[in-house]
Parts: sequence; structure tokens; C-alpha cells
Amino acid sequence: MEGGELEMRRRRAADARTRMYRLAIAAMVVGLLGPVVTGQDGDLYTESDFLTRTRRLTIEGKRAGEGYYRPDGAKLVFQSEREPENPFYQIYVLDLETGDSRRISPGHGKTTCAFFQPGSSLIMYASTQHDPESKALQAAEIAFRESGEERRYAWDYDPEMEIYTFDQDTGKYTRLTDVRGYDAEGSYSPDGEWLVFTSMRDAYNRELTSDERKQLELDPSYFAEIYIMRADGLGQRRLTDVVGYDGGPFFSPDGSKIVWRRFDETGLIADVWTMNLDGSNQQQITDFHSMSWAPYFHPSGEYIFFASNKLGFTNFEVYIVDASGAKEPVRITYTDGFDGLPVPSPDGQVLSWTSNRAGGQAGQIFLGRWNHNKALEALAAAPPRRTSGNQGAAGGE
Repeated sequence: MEGGELEMRRRRAADARTRMYRLAIAAMVVGLLGPVVTGQDGDLYTESDFLTRTRRLTIEGKRAGEGYYRPDGAKLVFQSEREPENPFYQIYVLDLETGDSRRISPGHGKTTCAFFQPGSSLIMYASTQHDPESKALQAAEIAFRESGEERRYAWDYDPEMEIYTFDQDTGKYTRLTDVRGYDAEGSYSPDGEWLVFTSMRDAYNRELTSDERKQLELDPSYFAEIYIMRADGLGQRRLTDVVGYDGGPFFSPDGSKIVWRRFDETGLIADVWTMNLDGSNQQQITDFHSMSWAPYFHPSGEYIFFASNKLGFTNFEVYIVDASGAKEPVRITYTDGFDGLPVPSPDGQVLSWTSNRAGGQAGQIFLGRWNHNKALEALAAAPPRRTSGNQGAAGGE
């Protein structure tokens, strides 16, 4: 393909993907989008078949999301924008029994993607807290917002983003990654020995071609790949090597698999994939021809939660799919707007997710009682998955 045509194609793909991906995030966390009409998909169920006693869990702050449970289910770690002097996310821990929450990140810089380490007092998260420009960036963002100007919400993939741990017992922060390029979206293995994460370091640790430099300016996430390391930060190793954004990885309940979402080469479509811990046996689990992302295993290991805008550009709903991807996914939520980032409690009896269903407000975390038996029944009755012929192993090293 000629260079000019390739550049044009990549630019169109990046622009389209940016609209899809970042507008979806805007719907989730900023509440910029009004209600949309949910399309019909031949559904046999309603939301109450799977979720009951639904309630809003987080209230404070402009927005909140990405809540993950402590292994005993007693606490939730999440990100929220609620500090008057900092317009960016900080990390908080919510006691689900008392309702009390406290910030565990230092209060400056940007943060995202926190996770409890099983068997320890550590919480992992990503942050730019080491960046000497942090406070200046905060002040500039506050001034921009106070000016009355508006811009479309966009995740900026700050190359200063690194992975840290916070020790709840000692208050000590430890930096685990120290390579230029966005390092985030991390989670621990069930035994607490391994940490899988997303990195865009490949865009900064080598000489890029002219086309790659243009792509980096358009969309840094194009260079995102999945990495794994020991819990202490040693032995960092790349698992994926496919063009496009690989991100949002989590371990299966038995620790034998990693589930993540992969954008295709055009940057327009995302699907759920699984692989072994060494990057082998990469298998495509969904095939929706839309943006399917934020996958997370149910503790039983029998199925995976994820979110997709299959029914409309700005209408994200939560689905489940069997762990092997043999069946068509089953829709779980039926509320217009954004429902995504689903995470089950460790006992599998509760589902929490991020939603702007409160109406005219920014995204917050909701939870509901989860009907596991109904989920198994619905998956058993689902038809075989319709595929486009591009599924299967890819990109293993």
C-alpha cells in the first residue's frame, strides 16, 4: 500500500476509533450524552432476570469507576475525581460494611486502575505522582474548566504513567515500573505472585518509522501491548505482539489464563480474547463487530463479563459469554446510556459496574445481587457463536 494511502487509512481509523472509544468513556464518566433508545436484539430476558436489588454505591465526587474487590469481599478499591485541588482521578478504598472511604494515593498527579494484592496489605495502581509537572498540569486543567470552555473527554495515555504499590499497613509507596510510556491497567494473579498490565513503552524505547511517529501523534494506544511481571516488578516480559491496542488484562480465577480486549488492526473493532500466561494459545472469545471491552471472569471460571456497544454507538450494555467463546453472548443490562466495567464479588453473588443510569449525572459505581444460576441457564440456551472467520490463535510469542 502506498505511503499516502496508508497514512490516510490510519488517520481515518484513529479518528473513528477515538470517537467510539473516548465518547463511550465520556458517556460513562462525564455524563455528556443524553439517553439513547436501546435497540432490539431478540432478547429473551430482562435485567431483573440477572440483577436484583440494584443500588448506587458511590455518590461523592464528580465521577467514579473501575471498582475491584478485596479478595475477602469486604472492601472495594476504585478511582474517583473528588479532590478540589486535583481535577484528575485519585484512588480510594471503600469499606462495604461501614460505607467509609479513604484516599490511598498521594493526592497529586493522575491515577488509574487499582487492584488489591491477594495475601498482603498492598494495593497496586498506576500514577504520575513522580512527575514534577503534576501540580502544574492540575492547575492548568482547573483553570481550563473554570474558563467555561469545553472539550471532549479523552484519556491521554500519559507517558509518565507508572505502576506503584501502596502498603496499607505502613503507608509506603513503591514504584514497580520505570520505563517511559504509559504503564497501567494492571491486576494481580489469584496467588498474588504475578502482575499483568498494559504498556505503551514500545513507542518510546526504539526508533520509530515515519508512519509510526505519525501514528503516535494520532493515537498512542496503537502501541499498547500486554506485559507480565513478578509482583515485585522483576522479570517484566511482553506477551502480545499484534498491531493495535491490547489492554485491560485480568487473570482467570484459577490463574491459568489471562483475559483482555484487543482492537483490530484498523482500530475500529475490539473483542475479548484469552491466552496462557506465556502469551501462547491466544483465542478470540467474542465477535460482535463493535467495541467489546472490559472483560472480567466470574469466580466460577465458567463465563466472562464484558461491555459492548453492539446495540448502538453510545449505548453500552453488559454481557456474559462462556469462557471458551463457543456460544453467543447473553445480554445482562437493559438500561439506556453507559453500563460497563463489570466486576463480580469474590463469592460471585454480587455484580458491581460503572453506569450513568442515575440520569443527567456523571458515571458512578452501582451494584446488584447477581443470579448465577440464571446466567448458567441463559448461557446453556444460547446459540453457537457466529464468527467472521478471523478468530483463533494470534500473536503468541
